[in-house]
Amino acid sequence: MNRKWMAKTPAMDNLLRGRGFRSDAALEAIAKASEEKVANVVLYNYPSFSGAFSALFAHLFHSRLNLPCLLLPFSSVAPLRFEDLYTEGLERCYLVDFLGPKGFATKLSQRSKCEVIGFDHRKSVLPQIRSVEDRSDKLTFHVDVEKSSSTAVYEYFSSSLASIKSHDKGDVTGLLDPEDQGRVEMILKYIEDADLRRWSFPDIRAFAIGLGEWRSKLNCITNPYMYEQLMDLSLEELIAKGKFEISSCQNAANKFLDKVLKVRLGRGFYGECLGVRADGNSNLSDEIGKQLSVRSSAAGLRPIGAVIYMQRTNLKMCLRSTDTATDTSEVAKAYGGGGNPSSSSFIIRMDEYNQWLSVNTS
Repeated sequence: MNRKWMAKTPAMDNLLRGRGFRSDAALEAIAKASEEKVANVVLYNYPSFSGAFSALFAHLFHSRLNLPCLLLPFSSVAPLRFEDLYTEGLERCYLVDFLGPKGFATKLSQRSKCEVIGFDHRKSVLPQIRSVEDRSDKLTFHVDVEKSSSTAVYEYFSSSLASIKSHDKGDVTGLLDPEDQGRVEMILKYIEDADLRRWSFPDIRAFAIGLGEWRSKLNCITNPYMYEQLMDLSLEELIAKGKFEISSCQNAANKFLDKVLKVRLGRGFYGECLGVRADGNSNLSDEIGKQLSVRSSAAGLRPIGAVIYMQRTNLKMCLRSTDTATDTSEVAKAYGGGGNPSSSSFIIRMDEYNQWLSVNTS
């Protein structure tokens, strides 16, 4: 089956730009599900690929069994409230690739009296599932920090479908068609490698960049073709797309590297590094900064690359380092910014920036 990505219309473009997910469309879908006494609801983490693929597997499971199911994206921006889901006939609510805000799952299970089944892989949620308030016979949390949520959800619904098929002896096919299974499972492995921050698979960076282009299409309300599109993804095509983007960024970044400045970080208090002005090219700050970091180290300076560009009436300085022993955030935090050791940024006044400049260097 040749499934194509739906072309964006101006109307859809406006919808995709909206990040409020407690929308009229979502509430109308819930109201309709209540009228029809839909027993199963799936809320998936948006805009997460693990969440979207989890929604796909939930969709396939319920479709194979002809079970009505409402699927909705859940965003931390204007999120759905647990009372929104007090619907007639609700028996089961799945939270995939997230467990909801604190207390969300507990209140939903207690007040709607439905079963809540959650899937997550983040270490940060472990205290939530261990707390006393979240202990309930209607709550089940599947949290495995060694397995991405999408993999766990895939295994869960595959096993559930096989179990039903075995007991009912019905003519139920597998969760994935044979021609799709190997390809989809390989994409899941790559998503897991990124989700768990292992970054160990071949071309994993290119894969992540190629996949990222489709993030805006992960809302099943504004994009009713989401499931078909996810099924049609190709690992090879995503990696090829990512490699092209990486190459394009590198070529664009190279054009700035003949205009290098020596920057006295904090007027020299934090040492010196190489930097460039990249006004109008903020999207290249990461690539330029990393290349500058290597050149700066080779020049005997701190292994930091500084990329500076105008942001409204001030300058923004982005610091990057490829050296694991270097913490760029110490500079950024000292000037009201933030970030992590390898990547940080802050706003600097023009007069202050001028005092940081040293002589041009080749």
